[in-house]
Formats: sequence, C-alpha cells, structure tokens
Amino acid sequence: MKGALSMPWRLVLFTLWYIGQVLKSASQVSHDIVTPGREATPRVVRMPAQSTTDAQLTAIASLITLTPGTLTIGVVEREGGRDLLVHSMYDPDRDTAVHHLREMEARMLNAVTIKGGYRA
Repeated sequence: MKGALSMPWRLVLFTLWYIGQVLKSASQVSHDIVTPGREATPRVVRMPAQSTTDAQLTAIASLITLTPGTLTIGVVEREGGRDLLVHSMYDPDRDTAVHHLREMEARMLNAVTIKGGYRA
C-alpha cells in the first residue's frame, strides 16, 4: 500500500499495531515485576536509523521510549546517517533487539511517509 490516499489507513494500522506492542511489553514488564527471579536481559544496542528527517528520528525515538522495556538514550552521528542508542530489557541478544527496533521504525515510516516501502 503506497501513496497519499492510503496514508490514513496505514496510520490507523500502525497505531493499532503499536498499541498491541505497548500492551505486550507492559505485560512482560509486569510479569517480571510480580514473579520471583529476573527474565530481563538488559543491553544497550546501536540501531542504524532509516529515518532521514529530524522529525522522523524524534518520532521513532519517542515511540521506543514510550514502549515499556525500552529507552532511547541518544543519537550518534556517523558517516552516511545516524544511529540510535537504545536500552533494551527483554531481547535475548543484540541482533533480535535491533531487528525489533528496525521493524518498529519501518512500520512507522511506512505509516507516515507517502512513498512507504521501508523494510526492517
């Protein structure tokens, strides 16, 4: 689905998906709080951002921070783009954490840009 006419529909679908992710993450954090032991595997990962504008980068950083169990720490400039530093609590390894973050960013960019076509 690409083009300006599909943007409202893509935005609604992304919003529903994101709400599901927040609920899923919140239940994971809640479960970890009320049960003995720890399921958390905290780590800081560096995610190369596909976002090209400051507004897009701010939006994905905010969405990551609003999701329970993740926190955007900062932005690092690199040749050819920018990376987000993200603290992740429940991904088993770095690659999985980056994959989940890139999936969220691709879904957001597909929802808020006219051309769409972003991939995780």
